[in-house]
Amino acid sequence: MKVVAALLLVGMLILWTELPTGSAWSCPPVRVTCAIPNPPNRCYSDQQCPRHKKCCQSSCGTRCLSRLRAPPI
Repeated sequence: MKVVAALLLVGMLILWTELPTGSAWSCPPVRVTCAIPNPPNRCYSDQQCPRHKKCCQSSCGTRCLSRLRAPPI
């Protein structure tokens, strides 16, 4: 019984270390540049964005973006 409990505990610890953290994603790269000089910024930090969004550089200034999800396979 103790062996089973120990193996279960080790398995749970391994799974816990594999879990992603809340801010593990980064902003997507900007591939297009804005034609407007000094475009307006809609945010300056992640704290200014709604929950689950980040303040990221976009093609024209910064804005709050949601995490891009991978397409289903």
